[in-house]
Amino acid sequence: MKRFFIFVLSVMAALAMLFSPEYSRAGDVQNVKEAKGGKMTTVRIETSKGVIVAELDGENAPVTVQNFLAYAKEGFYDGTIFHRVIDGFMIQGGGFTSDMGMKDGKPAIENEASNGLRNLAGTLAMARTSVVNSATSQFFINLVDNGFLDHKDKSPSGFGYAVFGKVVEGMDVVKAIGGVETGTVKGFGDVPLESVVMEKVTVVE
Repeated sequence: MKRFFIFVLSVMAALAMLFSPEYSRAGDVQNVKEAKGGKMTTVRIETSKGVIVAELDGENAPVTVQNFLAYAKEGFYDGTIFHRVIDGFMIQGGGFTSDMGMKDGKPAIENEASNGLRNLAGTLAMARTSVVNSATSQFFINLVDNGFLDHKDKSPSGFGYAVFGKVVEGMDVVKAIGGVETGTVKGFGDVPLESVVMEKVTVVE
């Protein structure tokens, strides 16, 4: 009888552990890690101001990185410009041609701003509208630490902007782009008066 009682307690303890929140979260985290694969991918962004090399974080931003790489491999970014430049803030591009024509992108993706990556100087993040899950092809590079763009909560105003990579070479080029003269072009503000072109974006194998 005593042995049976001990056996029952053991089974109950095992079930309690199996269905505990901590156990479930640990399993979920492991599954997510296996799905993400932890891969870092390097991309080379050749601009009219010089070359920028960035590492994309497939571990923490798998959906965003996959989206960016799909655009890059299709040559979508080639010939687009950095169309919104604000010194002391960020440089944004990936959606407009030099005549301020907007390219048609793919469907919008999930916003991964809650991935724990912060909008620090030199990081790449997805541009979007006021709608949380509205990012397509456009991205920006932070010129300074922009903590107010980080994820705070799940509200539209607090969700934040998804960071998915960082500049590892060519930050001087990023800063040079940030310092160009800008104005209003075809109704758009903060546009470089001399186009800063992304001549070619390639994935470094």
